[in-house]
Amino acid sequence: MRNHLRDQGEHTSCDVLVVGAGPAGLTAAITLARFGVDVLLVERHPGTSPFPKATGVSTRTMELFRSWGIEAQIRAGAMQVRPVMTVSRTLVEAPMFAMPFGYPTNEQAMQVSPCTPCCCAQDHLEPVLLEHLLGNGGRVLFGVEMTGMAAGSDGVSATIRDRTSGRVSSVRAGYVIGADGPRSAVREAAGIGMDDLGTIGDFVAVTFRAELMRRMADSPSALNSVEIAGAEGVFVPTDPSNRWIYAREWHPGNGDRIEDWTPEVCTDLIRRAAGVPDLQVEILTVMPFVMGGHLAENFGRGRMFLVGDAAHRTTPVGGTGMNMAIHAANNLGWKLAWVLKVWAAADLLASYEPERRPVATSNVLRSLRRGPAPAFGADDGLAGDVGVCYRSAVIDDSELRSAGVAVGTRAPHAWIQRNNTCLSMLDLYDGRLTVLTGVEAEQWQDAVDDLAGSGLPIAVVTPGRDVQARDGELARRYALGANEAVLIRPDGYVAWRGDGGQGGASGALRDAVAMALGGDVVRPVVLRRAG
Repeated sequence: MRNHLRDQGEHTSCDVLVVGAGPAGLTAAITLARFGVDVLLVERHPGTSPFPKATGVSTRTMELFRSWGIEAQIRAGAMQVRPVMTVSRTLVEAPMFAMPFGYPTNEQAMQVSPCTPCCCAQDHLEPVLLEHLLGNGGRVLFGVEMTGMAAGSDGVSATIRDRTSGRVSSVRAGYVIGADGPRSAVREAAGIGMDDLGTIGDFVAVTFRAELMRRMADSPSALNSVEIAGAEGVFVPTDPSNRWIYAREWHPGNGDRIEDWTPEVCTDLIRRAAGVPDLQVEILTVMPFVMGGHLAENFGRGRMFLVGDAAHRTTPVGGTGMNMAIHAANNLGWKLAWVLKVWAAADLLASYEPERRPVATSNVLRSLRRGPAPAFGADDGLAGDVGVCYRSAVIDDSELRSAGVAVGTRAPHAWIQRNNTCLSMLDLYDGRLTVLTGVEAEQWQDAVDDLAGSGLPIAVVTPGRDVQARDGELARRYALGANEAVLIRPDGYVAWRGDGGQGGASGALRDAVAMALGGDVVRPVVLRRAG
C-alpha cells in the first residue's frame, strides 16, 4: 500500500505521533482525529495486516464502531458463527459437546446493548478503520519505522525512517502512543519493562482455503476443536469465503522445525482433522507463535503511552486481546484529545492506567487458562465487556448505589425516540460530556449553559423533553430522581451522580466536571467539536 502522506519532508510536527497501525493504533488515532487533533500514524509494514489474526469483535467494540458510524462496514465482512467452542472427533462430525467461549449470544447482547458481537477477520477490520481515520483528517505513513525517540517536558522528538528509500526524517510531537506490538520500540525508548505472566505453549497456525462449510451439518462455532489422533487441533473460521485457520501445538524444543511444515504436510493434517480425505486445500500462510501473557510494568511514562500488545498481550483464549486493546486506545485517545484542546487538565491522563490496568491484568491471566475461557457471570461474558467498571481519581465513587446507574460503569443502553427516530441512549454520548437529568431539569440546564458558554463540549439530555422512552427501560436502568443528574463522559462512562445538594446544581456540576476532567477546567477557546 502506498503512503497516504507524500513529501513528508525532513522535519514535521504533530500533536500526537502514533506508532503502529494495528487495531489499537488505528483506534487511538481515530479517536484523536475525530476531535480535530493533528495525529500522525506511522507503521513499519507496507500496509494493514494481510492476515486474519483476531476474529472476535465484542459487543462493546461494536458499540464504539456504531458511535463512529462504521458498524455496517464492519459487518459487511462478518460471518455467522455460534458463540461457543465445540469439541468433535473431526470437523465435519457432530460435536460431542459445546462449551462457553466467553461471548454472549445475540439475544443476550440485545438485552443490554444496541449491538451484537461480530465475527470479522482483522484484515477486513483494519482497512475499514484506516478509511475512517483518513476521512477524519488523520495522516498515515506506511513502510516507515521509528528509529529513535527522546522525550522532554514539553514534547517528544522522534526519528523515523522510510524502509524502502532509507530516507530519515524527524518528528516533533506533543505526545507519543506506542501501539507497536509486543517488541515495542516506544516501550523500550520509555524505559518500561514487560512482565511475563506465563505461557501455554508453542503453536503453529496454518491459514488456508477449502470448501468446508457446506460439508458441516451446522454453522461453524467460533472455535472448533478436533481430537482425532495425530491431527488434534483447532479450526477457526475467518471469513465467509471458506478461509480458515488450523492451529495445533508443536515442540520446537524437541527438534520440530517450521521448515518441515510443507504445504503437503499441512494439507494432510488439515484433511485428517477435517475428516475429508479428498479435500482440496489451498495453503496461504504457515506461522509459528507462542501463546503467552505479558503485561507492561507501566502503561506510560511522561508524554509516552502504550496501548495494545505494547501494554498487554493475551493468548487467543477468550477472544479478549484485540477488543481490550481497542477499548484502552479509545480511553486514552479521548483523554489526550481533551487535554490538547484545553477542555481538561493534564492530570486527566493519569487516570488511563488505573482504569485500564486492572482490566488488562484480569484478561491476560484469564487467557492463560487452557481450554475455553469461562464465562463472566450470568451474562456469558457481557460483564467483562460492557460491564467493566472503572475506579480512578476522575470517577466519583463516594456514593455507590444499589439501584439505577452506577458511577464508573458504562452508561446503560435503553431504546428511545428523538425527532421521530429510534436511537439507543448510547448514541447520545460520543464527543462530549452529557448531563442526563431527572424531570426537573431547569437548574441543570442553567448550569450546563454556563459551562458550554466557555466552549466546553457539554449538553443536557432530559427524558420526556429531549428524548422519549420507548419501552420503560430508560427509567428502570437510570433510576433518576426528579432533581438528580448523572455526568457521562465522551466514552459513555458515568463519572458522577448527584442531586445538587445544598450548594445547588451550578456548584455541584462545576465540581463534578472538574473532578471528571482531572482538575479545574481552563476557560478554553472554542474549537471544532467531534462529529
